[in-house]
Amino acid sequence: MDHVLDIQHLTKTYGKKTALVDISFKVKAGSCFGLLGPNGAGKSTTMKILTGIVEPDTGKVLIQGIDAKKNPLLVKKTIGYVPQSITLYEDLSAFDNLMFFGQMYGVKGHTLQERITKVLKQTGLLERAKDKVKEYSGGMKRRINIAAALLHNPQILILDEPTVGIDPQSRNHIFDMIQALKEDGVTIVYSTHYMEEVETLCDEIAIIDNGQIITQGNLKELKAKYSDKVIYIETTQIEKLRLIPNISKITAKNDGWIIESEHPVTLLQEILKASVEHGFEILALEMVQPTLESVFLSLTGTSLRD
Repeated sequence: MDHVLDIQHLTKTYGKKTALVDISFKVKAGSCFGLLGPNGAGKSTTMKILTGIVEPDTGKVLIQGIDAKKNPLLVKKTIGYVPQSITLYEDLSAFDNLMFFGQMYGVKGHTLQERITKVLKQTGLLERAKDKVKEYSGGMKRRINIAAALLHNPQILILDEPTVGIDPQSRNHIFDMIQALKEDGVTIVYSTHYMEEVETLCDEIAIIDNGQIITQGNLKELKAKYSDKVIYIETTQIEKLRLIPNISKITAKNDGWIIESEHPVTLLQEILKASVEHGFEILALEMVQPTLESVFLSLTGTSLRD
């Protein structure tokens, strides 16, 4: 099966507040799919619907071809869910927390012992297994939160903002875990409002804002479709650049300027030619690749907000 998740026309309201409006997307097996959007965009509601915690008003969730609403227990066996909030018992050790959550998943005996050892190694916390969770840093708690979701060896892992407020070391460790899980064939659904995380981890993305998916697809293709390549230049004589044709806009950035043009490759050649003809020095010159930030700006007219 090419797609292990098929989300069809989800809507959800809470009283008078509309959280989701006709959400649809598919996730390929063994991929990392990113759900990118600002806080309050509808990411967490979507994730909770995928796991069966929240029921949609309308729409359908198919997981490996199975209707999640009609077969909730069967579906939940294949999913590991890591919520945005920490769901651990602070006065218990990491090991005891994992024992509890493993039994909740129906894993027992020697199998559970083996799974606990494995997930502790995956999270880099095997040596701290007997320490109480309240002694852990925020990043370590998030790593144990992920470990708990892996105990039953799920085929699909759903991560809701797993790096909020954590230290760089834990963040990098989580990234390494996700890459390793993908190599093992686990499908990842990853929600975040950090663009750089999506660019680092995800194969395909959906951008969600105000409860609606405004675009989705392959990361590289979206960048090519919705944002233009621009030129970055540093020179002491910026006024002479304005003599060059085909420049639509010049904007100051850092120690130089960003130049927009419909034909950036031709513009590079024209800048080099003009520097010789008009006698100005170029300190730096490069073509800047499109970013997710420029895609979001192109689609919404605003930067991604917190």
